[in-house]
Amino acid sequence: MLRYLRLLALGLRISVTVGMQYRWNFVIDGVVSILWTGLGLIPLTIAFHARPAIHGWTFATALVVVGWFSLLKGILDGAINPSLLTVVDQIRQGTLDFVLLKPADAQFLVSTARFEPWKALDGLAAIGIFVWAFRLLGRAPGALDVLGSLALLACATLVLYSIWILVIAAAFWVVRLDNLAYLFSSVFDFARWPVSVFRGVLAIVFTFVIPLGIMTTYPAEALLGTLSLRTALLSTVGALGFALISRAVWSRAIGRYTSASS
Repeated sequence: MLRYLRLLALGLRISVTVGMQYRWNFVIDGVVSILWTGLGLIPLTIAFHARPAIHGWTFATALVVVGWFSLLKGILDGAINPSLLTVVDQIRQGTLDFVLLKPADAQFLVSTARFEPWKALDGLAAIGIFVWAFRLLGRAPGALDVLGSLALLACATLVLYSIWILVIAAAFWVVRLDNLAYLFSSVFDFARWPVSVFRGVLAIVFTFVIPLGIMTTYPAEALLGTLSLRTALLSTVGALGFALISRAVWSRAIGRYTSASS
């Protein structure tokens, strides 16, 4: 475990060093991320502001969902995408050999190869949204609510990572994943909305197939103090299930890999 933590720390240090070599890119990308977060609030304002609650969600409580979406998007763009998207080219070119030959777990290595630290500014934007939301609510979240929401954030991150592992594993069977990756990114944008506002087939898809509820709605409900213990436990079990499935698919996909020397 300590060995893998050292490898993770090394990857983070290298990514920060590379990122700081281009300081203006760091600043510009951070500003763009914050601007996109602000633009993302426009549809929410149109739908919820100065209107009756929609399925129990007011403008202030829906802001908490957007805050979690911004935080999770920062994790996706800063810690998950940079590493995993490079795996597709490694598979296509046969250079994944160099990863498989290293004396460490291949999934860990490809998942921690590269980070984009400036995406941490999305986290600052998320904190600003949380502060705004709870000022509108006229109260602060309780300590247990914060701890519960952080636990569900870990579950949300695990689900998001597992889905991306499944997407990347498809590269072992198909040549290009551009459309599939774009499709998932487009679907993930729906996570900025509380999952209970969807009805019919969309409600089923966004709850069980692509569990957007686990990603943003349930952490928001935990922070608001309205999430039931049963839902929290089921979310944890579901996140662990996604992780096990993605690990199994990744292991099977690695078995199909044809190296550059074959």
